[in-house]
Amino acid sequence: VQLQASGGGLVQAGGSLRLSCAASGRTISSYFMGWFRQAPGKEREFVSAIDRSGARTDYTDSVKGRFTISRDDAKNMVYLQMNSLKPEDTADYFCAAKSGSYYDTLRSFYNYWGQGTLVTVSS
Repeated sequence: VQLQASGGGLVQAGGSLRLSCAASGRTISSYFMGWFRQAPGKEREFVSAIDRSGARTDYTDSVKGRFTISRDDAKNMVYLQMNSLKPEDTADYFCAAKSGSYYDTLRSFYNYWGQGTLVTVSS
């Protein structure tokens, strides 16, 4: 499966952005999907994940209550709605897919990655 993230940009603190991840090659219905981010000079970190049914979602503590992950398998899309953005949210955001039977949030288990989309939050 090929993934392409979009929707990043420059936004003021307190603003909102919606990231999109378009999948091609295979339907995402058989994949667990996740969003990760990497700030300059830092390791890539988990942001959010959603299981195949959409019933389970997980978030890193710093974005809980502000970000919402969703998926639309009919459109082969995954989204990350980001509200109340903070300067510390500034990073390249990557969508990823995990095959297999087990849901996980660890970066190392995700085997398909898209290119990043840059989110910059100004103070």
